[in-house]
Amino acid sequence: MEKIIKITSHQNPNIKQVIKLKKRRERNLSSLFLIEGYRELKRAVDAQEEIVALFYSPSHFLKSNEQSLIDQIKSNGGDTFECAKFIFEKISYRDRPDGLLAISRQRKKPLAELEKILSSKKNPFLLIAEKIEKPGNLGTILRSSDAVGVDAVIVCDSCTDVYNPNVVRASVGTLFTVPVIEGTSEEIFALLKKYKVSILAATPSAENIFTEVDMKGSVAITVGSEQYGLSDFWMQESDILVNIPMNGVADSLNVATATTILLYEVVRQRKTS
Repeated sequence: MEKIIKITSHQNPNIKQVIKLKKRRERNLSSLFLIEGYRELKRAVDAQEEIVALFYSPSHFLKSNEQSLIDQIKSNGGDTFECAKFIFEKISYRDRPDGLLAISRQRKKPLAELEKILSSKKNPFLLIAEKIEKPGNLGTILRSSDAVGVDAVIVCDSCTDVYNPNVVRASVGTLFTVPVIEGTSEEIFALLKKYKVSILAATPSAENIFTEVDMKGSVAITVGSEQYGLSDFWMQESDILVNIPMNGVADSLNVATATTILLYEVVRQRKTS
C-alpha cells in the first residue's frame, strides 16, 4: 500500500515554497505558479499542464470527486502531499478553500504562436489587453474570451503577471483553455498589420456606437488599463473607434465588463451574417 506523505509543520520546505510563489519575483525566477481550486486544477490537468506538486486537505473537500483528480495528478508524475487542516489554510489564498492547491510549471507561448493563428484562420478573432493592472479583471477577461471562443488573448506590456494566483482564480481555469500570448505593443501591432487584422478600440469620443460597425471580418478588440484606458499608441493605430453608450451618472465601465460587451457583439454579428 502506497504511503501517504502528510505535512503537519509550517517549516516544511514544500510549504515554504508555496508561500514564496505567492510573490511575482519568485514565480519569475522559478517559472512556477500556483493553481488553487478543483475547477481550476481540473482544467489545467485536462489541458496537460505540468503539475509539479499537489497539496490537499480532505477536511476541506466539497464533493467526492477530488480523489480521482488527485490520483490522475499522481499518475502523471506529480508529487502529492496531504496537509493538516491548519497547514492548508496557511497556504490557501481563498476565504473558503476547497482543499486542492498545486504548483505547476509555466508554459508561455511564443509570438510565433500568434503568427501561426493569424496565418491559419480565415477571420481571426483576437482580444488585446494592454497594461491591465488588476488580476481579477484580467482573469475575468480570460473567462469572457473563453466563453465567446476568441482565437487568442494577447497581453501587451503587462502590469499584472498572467500567472498571478488571482488571475488563475478569476479566470476559473480558462487561463488553460485560451491561447495567451505576451508581447510588446510594437511586436503585436506589426503582426496585425502583416495579416491585415482590423484593430478596434472603444472611446467615449467615438461617433459610432459599437453595434453600428462591422466586426465580422478579422478583428482585434483592444482594451486598456483601468485607470488610463488604452495608450496613445493603440488609440492612434486603431482602424475602428466605437463608443459604448452610458446613460447614467457613471462615465465609464469596468474594463472587464466593457470587454465582455464588445466580445459578444462580435459573436452576435457573426451569427447573423
